[in-house]
Amino acid sequence: MNGPYDTVVVGGGQAGLAAAFHLRRAGLDFAVLDAQEQPGGAWGHMWDSLHLFSPAAYSSLPGRPMPVQPGQPYPEAAHAVRYLAEYEQRYDLPVRRPVTVGAVHRDGDLLRVESDSGSWFARTVISATGTWWRPFWPAVPGREIFTGRQLHTTGYRSPKDFADQRAVVVGGGNSGAQIAADLALAASAHGIEPTWATRRPPRFLPDDIDGRALFDAATARRRALEAGREDTGGVAALGDVVAVPPVRDARDRGLLEPRPMFTRLEPNGPVWSDGSRTAADAVIWATGFRPALAHLAPLSLRGTRGHIATEGTRALDEPRLHLLGYGDWTGPASATLIGVGRPARDAVREITALLG
Repeated sequence: MNGPYDTVVVGGGQAGLAAAFHLRRAGLDFAVLDAQEQPGGAWGHMWDSLHLFSPAAYSSLPGRPMPVQPGQPYPEAAHAVRYLAEYEQRYDLPVRRPVTVGAVHRDGDLLRVESDSGSWFARTVISATGTWWRPFWPAVPGREIFTGRQLHTTGYRSPKDFADQRAVVVGGGNSGAQIAADLALAASAHGIEPTWATRRPPRFLPDDIDGRALFDAATARRRALEAGREDTGGVAALGDVVAVPPVRDARDRGLLEPRPMFTRLEPNGPVWSDGSRTAADAVIWATGFRPALAHLAPLSLRGTRGHIATEGTRALDEPRLHLLGYGDWTGPASATLIGVGRPARDAVREITALLG
């Protein structure tokens, strides 16, 4: 029998590690179950050119600043992976991997976490599985008959994979802009013909805005709502796309010119609202993600938009469960390195009070 523990954390990415740091400081008995074979969470699955939105100083988990990456004002994803691996070791966090959790059940006074390595019993559970593992594919007419390659953000790695191809990128957020920029900047070298399609004109944030400012905006929104003041709009009020250096470069060179979203796909490519057609070899869907919460289905907690009703990180209908790192609904900027520390601390504080 595994446990019973005070807490089992499901997910060993940045949110799970932030929770583990505070659980360690609180002196609780806990285990972290991570489905990945290596440390780093989703960062180990990003595309080759990805950079963080913030300098290293503003991309840190609680307790240990991220070291600066020489020559990179915005660290690469691989640098974040190394940082998370070193973070685990520094604090001797009890991460068990690979352990895939399939379900969480109520079991009397305990919660039973079912996994491919057996059952784990805990007095409380922190779910920190993020969103990367549940990509959203939009219901675009004709998607099933398109004969070219289709992949989501999760499957994109490098422009080299699209050499001598006509590639359409769909999505006006950060991922869409970064992948479109990646292809555009490499187009002449690799014979790529890129097209960028967005549902609305992308809104680029001012060039001096990075992750630190986004965290401040999310925090200010939370404080305004808690105080009953007018909603500031948070990050969404600033724009959709952070102008990291490659995006800025492609934009300033006139290489990022999006087209309005096409109306449907045909076997050979998109059809636009004016009836024109674009031949395509591949469509890259940078269309976002949904919370990966299937393991919590036995608890019957799902509400509107797939979210579980929470107060802070605590599930309203199951006070032994906390959700961490899924976005603003589980803490301002909680899906970011810099933003997850505070809600992790608050979650552990509530857990400690509950356990007495």
